[in-house]
Amino acid sequence: MAQIFHRSTNTVAKVSLFGALFFVALLGWIFATLDRSAYSTGKNVALAQPVPFSHDHHVVALGLDCRYCHTGVETEAFAGLPPTATCMNCHQLIWNESEMLAPVRASLAANEPIAWTRVNDLPDFVYFDHSIHVVKGVGCATCHGRVDKMPLMLRGQSLQMEWCIDCHRNPERYIGPREQVFNMAWKAEDQSVLGPQLVAEYHVEASIDCSTCHR
Repeated sequence: MAQIFHRSTNTVAKVSLFGALFFVALLGWIFATLDRSAYSTGKNVALAQPVPFSHDHHVVALGLDCRYCHTGVETEAFAGLPPTATCMNCHQLIWNESEMLAPVRASLAANEPIAWTRVNDLPDFVYFDHSIHVVKGVGCATCHGRVDKMPLMLRGQSLQMEWCIDCHRNPERYIGPREQVFNMAWKAEDQSVLGPQLVAEYHVEASIDCSTCHR
């Protein structure tokens, strides 16, 4: 019986098969890279705001504590944004004629909140409680990055599920003393020793149950 296919067909078939597998793997790698990039996550990207509020200036230069503006962070799920009256506690006397702060004065006059753009914005199907993280010793900088060094507010982490799960699986890597939660610059001398001690002391459970965040 005459040979239908040339001998080279076997080679072509193998090359095509491995080429297709390589192409699929390459597409998967490209997709995973894009999914973790700043283009997708918004990490380290400054968003336009009604007022260019500088955490760097207010936290470092003026020494404001996080809780002065974010009053609910220790007791509520949402840390809270300051009402305009909080801003005007200072700015009715300081820079009270600045054009840059015109939206603040307009907000107070109209008795309407400033329409800030959420930077650390989670999907609606994700439940996050600030208060429990503070109680368990998770510092602000762990999730928000070095806010005290941000002239404009940036998203410090990707906030993707794999990032959250890493902390929930290995809390000893991230837990710090409760009294240092609001200290952006604090770092443990040896987290591998301190972390497990605080996990036991604060009764932190390595929970990755879906219902923890998705309710």
